[in-house]
Amino acid sequence: MEVLEAKNIHLGYPRKSGQKKVISGLSFELKKNQLTCLLGRNGIGKSTLIKGLLGQLSPVSGEILLGNRNLNELSKEEIAKEISVVLTEYSMPGNLTVEQLVALGRTPHLRWHGRLSQEDYQAVDKALTLTKIQELRKERISELSDGQRQKAMIARALAQESPILILDEPTAHLDLLGRHEIMALLYELAMKEGRAVLVVTHNIELAIESAQEFWLLISQDQMIQGPPEDLIIAGQIKKLIPGESFHFDLEKGKIVFPSEKLEINVQGPESLKFWVEKALTKANLKKVADTIFVEKDPFKISHQGKTFRSIRALIDDIKD
Repeated sequence: MEVLEAKNIHLGYPRKSGQKKVISGLSFELKKNQLTCLLGRNGIGKSTLIKGLLGQLSPVSGEILLGNRNLNELSKEEIAKEISVVLTEYSMPGNLTVEQLVALGRTPHLRWHGRLSQEDYQAVDKALTLTKIQELRKERISELSDGQRQKAMIARALAQESPILILDEPTAHLDLLGRHEIMALLYELAMKEGRAVLVVTHNIELAIESAQEFWLLISQDQMIQGPPEDLIIAGQIKKLIPGESFHFDLEKGKIVFPSEKLEINVQGPESLKFWVEKALTKANLKKVADTIFVEKDPFKISHQGKTFRSIRALIDDIKD
C-alpha cells in the first residue's frame, strides 16, 4: 500500500530567464512495509526530488499525495507528523545532550504547554535503544564522533514516530559495521513496524543487500523502479554507470574496475581463488607461469614447488 505518491510531477527553480526544470514528469509510489533506495549520479536531481517530497518545493505541475491529501495543502505541522527526515547536512547546538536532541523529535506531538509526557519519554527511550546509543544519552552533541552524531540524528527521527522516514546518506559518516547496523535497523523499521523508508544513497552494494525497491534516477525525466534483483538481472543497474571506466559485475553484485583477461591459473576453493587473483591483479601480475594451488585449512599457497603462508609472500617471490 502506497503512503506517498507522485503523479507526473515537474520540479524546478525560478530564474530570470524562466523556470529551471530539474525533475520532469516523474510518477512513483513510496510504499509501507518497504525499504526503498534512491540512487543516481551527483547533480541528477535527488536533492530536488527530496525537497518536493518534504513539501519544501512545490511542483510546477503534477501533484504529490500524502495518503489521499495533496501535500502542498498540508501545514508544516501536519507534514511533520507524517514524515520524519535525516539530512546529510545538519546544524544542532553542541551543548544539547543526546537525550535532549532525540526529544526534539517529539515536537510535532507536543501540546500547547510543550512538556513531554510519559508517552513522549517512552518514544525517546525506544529510539535510543533502536540506535544502540543508550549509554550516550547524557553526552553533549559537541563531544560525539561523526558516527555517533549521525546515530543521534536518526534516533531523533525515530522518536518522531512518523509512518514515513526519509534519510539522505544516513551511513555517510559511519564505519563499515555502523553502516550495516543502520541499514539493518531501517529494514527492520520497514518490515516489522510498517514504515515506509526512503534512503538516498550512493552505496550500491549496501543498497542491494537491504532494499526491497530501487528508484534509479537516470535523468531529470527518467526513473527506473523495481526490486534491485530484477534491475540487476535486466541490466538496468548499468545505467547508473557512465562511460566504460567501470562496470557492474553481475556475479559479485558491485561496481568494479574493467579487468583485462588474466593468464593466471589458480586452483582451489572459489572464495580463495577470487582473493588470490584479485591480489595478483592489483600487483600488476596478470600473467603468471605455472598453476597456483591454494588450500584453506590451514591456509597455504603452492607455486613452482614452493609453499607460502600469505599472498604477499607469493607476490614477492613471483616478482623476484
